[in-house]
Amino acid sequence: MAEWADLVAFIRHEYDVIREEPEEVRIRMAFGDDAETRGRAQVVVIAREVFDQREDWVQIATPFARVPEVDLLDVLTEVGHTLVVGGIVVMGEHLVLRHSLPLVNLDINEFTDPLELVAGSAELLEQQFTGRDDY
Repeated sequence: MAEWADLVAFIRHEYDVIREEPEEVRIRMAFGDDAETRGRAQVVVIAREVFDQREDWVQIATPFARVPEVDLLDVLTEVGHTLVVGGIVVMGEHLVLRHSLPLVNLDINEFTDPLELVAGSAELLEQQFTGRDDY
């Protein structure tokens, strides 16, 4: 899979698409295997990005908290100890967990594994630091 259109077709087939634009797809990933997570969901933005005006990349991003509502040092310390994928960024007033992948020669597991890790990690961070299910 090396084309944005192929990735979007896969996403449409495999995930709950809630919004689609030419360079961005939003999906809702549900969680709920135990009493603490039952009914929770995470909205994930998958976007096509062009690096250096020549290379296509895929960015996976999901918000998990509003900046004023959490202690940034605590969040960054937790992420430093627990996450193996992604990074935390501030986008507007939100803390967002995101990860990027080159689209060229992308195998499907190179997309699905990070997608699940980013969404699941953001869900846990949201639950831990806000106690809510806003995103």
